[in-house]
Amino acid sequence: MEQIEKKSILLVEDEEKLARFVELELTHEGYNVEKSGNGREALELALQNHYDLILLDIMLPGLNGLEVLRRLLKEKEVPVILLTARDAVMDKVSGLDAGAVDYITKPFAIEELLARIRVALKFHAGLPAGKNESAGGNEEGVIRWKDLTLDDRRHEVRYAGHEINLTNREFLMLKTLLENRDIVLSRDTLLNKVCGYDYAGETNVVDVYIRYLRSKIDDVFDIKMIRTVRGVGYVIKSE
Repeated sequence: MEQIEKKSILLVEDEEKLARFVELELTHEGYNVEKSGNGREALELALQNHYDLILLDIMLPGLNGLEVLRRLLKEKEVPVILLTARDAVMDKVSGLDAGAVDYITKPFAIEELLARIRVALKFHAGLPAGKNESAGGNEEGVIRWKDLTLDDRRHEVRYAGHEINLTNREFLMLKTLLENRDIVLSRDTLLNKVCGYDYAGETNVVDVYIRYLRSKIDDVFDIKMIRTVRGVGYVIKSE
């Protein structure tokens, strides 16, 4: 029988009791686990070694978790779930916008953490809008709306030839709206399509990403692309 390769996880947490508890649970679930309680050490480990996923606390000695995240994702692609005691929406959005695939607020149930890990690993393995994906063909993967072009193969968005820099979440949000033009999508629908059906975060995170998209596209190019349908959600109209 072919042996299934164990997934490796880097656990970055400076609370020793919590770190030990999570390590034991992850090991019991069949993951290979390496621990670090220092931001700088964790960054070095993450850059030097291969991990299938990283659990990253925000408040760390040595280097803040968000800074670890930003520096790491400039060098390599790896799914990161943030562990945080902060529960303000903007704190969570800051982490997601920096490139984390998910977050979980302390204290948390271990069953929820394990579920989020499974979703993150599954999502990363088949990420539809990843930078290394190729749809093939001259126009496959390209969506056009007026002067805007979204190229899924290159993970690139342009308006009238000007490149628009979007985070992964912003890109997925825009792609979902463009693929469903003239269909009003609720916040729940957008959250599910962008973050996965098992995502348990607040739906108002969607509003924050819509604001980001508008600030980068609508406001810059003086257009009205993303429309709000009060009490329902958001839509991009064909005309």
